[in-house]
Amino acid sequence: MSLLDCFCTSRTQVESLRPEKQSETSTHQNLVDEPTLSLLPPSTRASEVICSTNVSHYELQVEIGRGFDNLTSVHLARHTPTGTLVTVKITNLENCTEERLKALQKAVILSHFFRHPNITTYWTVFTVGSWLWVISPFMAYGSASQLLRTYFPEGMSETLIRNILFGAVRGLNYLHQNGCIHRSIKASHILISGDGLVTLSGLSHLHSLVKHGQKHRAVYDFPQFSTSVQPWLSPELLRQDLHGYNVKSDIYSVGITACELASGQVPFQDMHRTQMLLQKLKGPPYSPLDISIFPQSESRMKISRSGVDSGIGESVHVSSGTHTVNSDRLQTPPSKTFSPAFLSLVQLCLQQDPEKRPSASSLLSHVFFKQMKEESQSSILSLLPPACHRPSTAPPPVSPWTEPEWDFPDEKDSNWEF
Repeated sequence: MSLLDCFCTSRTQVESLRPEKQSETSTHQNLVDEPTLSLLPPSTRASEVICSTNVSHYELQVEIGRGFDNLTSVHLARHTPTGTLVTVKITNLENCTEERLKALQKAVILSHFFRHPNITTYWTVFTVGSWLWVISPFMAYGSASQLLRTYFPEGMSETLIRNILFGAVRGLNYLHQNGCIHRSIKASHILISGDGLVTLSGLSHLHSLVKHGQKHRAVYDFPQFSTSVQPWLSPELLRQDLHGYNVKSDIYSVGITACELASGQVPFQDMHRTQMLLQKLKGPPYSPLDISIFPQSESRMKISRSGVDSGIGESVHVSSGTHTVNSDRLQTPPSKTFSPAFLSLVQLCLQQDPEKRPSASSLLSHVFFKQMKEESQSSILSLLPPACHRPSTAPPPVSPWTEPEWDFPDEKDSNWEF
């Protein structure tokens, strides 16, 4: 059976894998089907799930991005029988390498197994010739990375960071409880729906600790991560040594993502891999806004003794400058300090020793997230601009769909991932 044959729409078909894969998949299904973890997000209740595999039922409205190393185009579309707006990811399988096909296969299969409100849902998966179509809910706010670029170029407020990270860590905790390592936690893999639901995407990078019915303590699988992912990876994953890595490597990535959301910049982005690894290996844990780990030409951050005492050392003080946005509630204050709770969260996540990092479960109980128990899901909406539920200008819908003959320009946004 070819990899292409594994892309299908029902759970029965998804389980029709190569014989050597069936044992692992069966075990994985048993793990993720635990009743206490089998939850559907409010936005994907059974009555609202789009299951149509008829390509004529989808009117492509506008292309909203690309991903998967430029192999996938992402569209806002309308499901014509119901009028529901959906996200459609279209990938030409003939252009995919064997490694890419396996990554796609993994993401599609896992989407049928995972059921949690903070894990991105695939409603329907089908093929049209050699083109793979993946239908998922439309996330009106896009990714946290897009929010940074559009509204918060110099970083988000702690309240917004708390709301976003809490949902992402909840999804991560679910994956860890099911024996999986995400391996690609970053702002572009955190999506926000129009009703404020935060979900974790990027399942194509995921790796299972469960092999042949047994859960292993560490992983020694070191794929060729693209340079765009490396800034978020833990030192033990980058080292690629005999010690391997485990779920705690994801916790390190949470800490880097927290820095990303707080500053609006990606730590280590301009560093060579060797320099990056040396920087991550040197101790003690660096500050969440350590000027040495950000692009020097763009950084406006400085250390100041005038900020709030972190309880660890000098506080972090950010000079954020000014920028124009449409709403006063989106304005970044002239100077921004970070609370001891936030600094504590980041430094715990960025510990060199994986054993000193908290688990995802214990991280949810950290003092930084304590207010989340008193806040509703809709509270995140008060911190964001109104969601754009439809494109302001849309080209004529493509109906019926025909195989496109386009060449994507290299400079287009490529943050979308499976």
